[in-house]
Amino acid sequence: MADPYAILGVSKGASEKDIKSAYRKLAKELHPDYNKDNPAAAARFSEVTRAYDLLSDKDKRARFDRGEIDIDGNPAAPFGFGGGGFRQQSRSSDNAGFSGFGNDGIDFADIFDGLFGGFGGGARGSSSGPYGGARQNAPKGANVAYKMAVDFTDAATLKPQRITLADGKTIDLKLPNGVETGTNMRLSGKGQPGPGGPGDGIVTIEVRPHRFFRRDGDNVRLDLP
Repeated sequence: MADPYAILGVSKGASEKDIKSAYRKLAKELHPDYNKDNPAAAARFSEVTRAYDLLSDKDKRARFDRGEIDIDGNPAAPFGFGGGGFRQQSRSSDNAGFSGFGNDGIDFADIFDGLFGGFGGGARGSSSGPYGGARQNAPKGANVAYKMAVDFTDAATLKPQRITLADGKTIDLKLPNGVETGTNMRLSGKGQPGPGGPGDGIVTIEVRPHRFFRRDGDNVRLDLP
């Protein structure tokens, strides 16, 4: 099983702040915009983002630490069973950095639901399951990924951005403090439908470069001729 702590280079007891700091550093180094001729960096960026998505979600991090799920948020396979069940994309929202431009037990019910929920052995939602015990929970629909380009000045002033969803509806997103390229925003219930309810929409932000201004940590720089 891939270890998200090792991927980010932090200890298992690392704080949220340490995890966020490690992710921001790696994301800046590996972002595809700055490594267009280096496919290995793009693959590493994806791996780092995957690890951060899990560790930045308190619930998922706790479940991973207990061995209930893998790095993708899928139920861990007990007793040597390999994979299976309902695979769901695991993405989480967490806002990086600065403000504006200024700032153990294992839950076997969960596991068996993911592995055996699609097979006979008890009706969905009933108290009887394939092992005569745990109540089954219907899986949610898959998450839907979106990418949204934001102008530099809009990011600096946190100007709301309009986005069109997969169902054709449009919503205005309020940009979070500290928004930067690679920031993920979670839209609860805006994913694909499923027996247990819809998944989420995950919006990845890309801040367009400005002709004159550039970001330097929590500052904006302008090189005067």
